[in-house]
Amino acid sequence: MEKIEIMAPAGSYESLMAAINSGANSVYFGVEQLNMRARSTNNFFIKDLERISEICKKNNIKTYLTINTILYDHDINLMKNICDKAKSAGITAIIASDHAAISYCNKIQMPVHISTQVNVSNYESIEYFSKFADVIVLARELTLKQIKDICRRIKENNLRGPSGNLIEIEIFAHGALCVAISGKCHMSLVTENASANRGACIQNCRREYKVIDVEDDHEFVMDNKYVMSPKDLCTIGFLDQILGSGVSVLKIEGRGRAPEYVHTVVQCYREAVDAYLQGTYSQEKVKLWIEEVEKVYNRGFWHGGYYLGKEIDMWSATSGSIAKQEKQYIGTVLNYFAKTKIAHIKLEAADLELNKNILIIGPTTGVIEEKVSVIQHEENKINVAKQGLEITIPLERVVRKNDKVYVICEKSCQQ
Repeated sequence: MEKIEIMAPAGSYESLMAAINSGANSVYFGVEQLNMRARSTNNFFIKDLERISEICKKNNIKTYLTINTILYDHDINLMKNICDKAKSAGITAIIASDHAAISYCNKIQMPVHISTQVNVSNYESIEYFSKFADVIVLARELTLKQIKDICRRIKENNLRGPSGNLIEIEIFAHGALCVAISGKCHMSLVTENASANRGACIQNCRREYKVIDVEDDHEFVMDNKYVMSPKDLCTIGFLDQILGSGVSVLKIEGRGRAPEYVHTVVQCYREAVDAYLQGTYSQEKVKLWIEEVEKVYNRGFWHGGYYLGKEIDMWSATSGSIAKQEKQYIGTVLNYFAKTKIAHIKLEAADLELNKNILIIGPTTGVIEEKVSVIQHEENKINVAKQGLEITIPLERVVRKNDKVYVICEKSCQQ
């Protein structure tokens, strides 16, 4: 059976566990600065490395630490310290773009993956970087034909990396796209002195813009003012073609997104990959998977992307998400009784009705989605539990004290 790795984003322990429980084969994450989501609130610290490694090894999950920003001289000592700590913690590999990080990883015999920020776009570049890395992430702007040709030549030439294994190709499969080539953008640096290439992007491209003639102040009419904000990539509708091209790793973008996004998207791509391997992948299933991923954070979807040779003309109509569902915080888990499989919950922020779908999210639990079949208050079964009550509900999967409880509803249910 072919080896296909689903690589999931982890910006928090909640997302990490959501990825593991939803069927990811590997996770990628950042610590401190020096990663492309350094500005995000969803980040780990060096002290987290050992715990992350321990959790993932226990679950047979590979761990990839991103050090994929441009590095300046004053960053080198920190980069080396992070790499050293990652190696001692047992992290699987470093994802790097700067040659200083790539070189240092090789020096300390720490496995390294070549980031998409390097913009590898041809076989000769693959051949060059095979001296340093076993896994290479291709530029996002390639077509499936180009990717297939690269994968074919790797096999034909028996091109192997430092480990002695055939070079593996990773591509970007789902999530936010940048208007810049493989993410190399300077707008944020120019306008706010915050370099996107050093993890500090303020996302100028997600804003509305006008086109004005500076000679006479005449404003041109545009169909869409979000002229630099692409829709999110979604490849699940042609995943059979992608996997048939010879790629080994599918990367899901979203370290800055919520745990339920990781839970839903990873689960859908896990099902799609398994269906492909089992020969049951179909457009009927694709329709259901797309309906699921539309429920969580997205800016609309570009079905095809550069892979199918399409021009990037799929622009978002908003700066934020158009997800069909959203979560509303309602309370906290007080206890879980494993023998009877009952969760004890305090409703702190809102009411809860029977038959509603809820999310329970926690750093050890990850993400659990359940339909409320029974609500009990003291000795009574009730249909609506009011804010402030303590209730119990049956729950097959284990949850933990202080896990957060949310109700799922159609978009704008909190307005």
